[in-house]
Amino acid sequence: MKTTSSFRTDSRRLTAAAWLAGALVAPAVIAAAPADLLDQLTARAGAPPVPERGERLFTTRQQRGWSCASCHGAPPTRAGRHAATGKAIAPLAPSANAARFTDAAKAEKWFRRNCSDVLGRECTAAEKADVLSWLLTLEP
Repeated sequence: MKTTSSFRTDSRRLTAAAWLAGALVAPAVIAAAPADLLDQLTARAGAPPVPERGERLFTTRQQRGWSCASCHGAPPTRAGRHAATGKAIAPLAPSANAARFTDAAKAEKWFRRNCSDVLGRECTAAEKADVLSWLLTLEP
């Protein structure tokens, strides 16, 4: 018969093993390739992305006087700086920053914020797909 002490030891071992397994598996579940996000956006848009249209959206100053390039730089393969706050921004192009567009929720959050700042509205799935498809063509 097991004692309370041995149950605690077994429980700790199981907890440690579960934590380790989760830590090893979680990055594979959370991380995704930017191409995967592009596939999701393309499916939502219902049409193939057009990189040239994405570049145009990224570089054209909008009604509010800003473009995406105002903060992310042109080209977005180098660090940028927020136009209002001066805060440093890591390169946006996945070729220059491997962490970009690997977390769909984070990408959606920043698309929502930045599109609202630049366009005064949220970007459509097609606009996001166009911009991401263009960013994926850039070399560091």
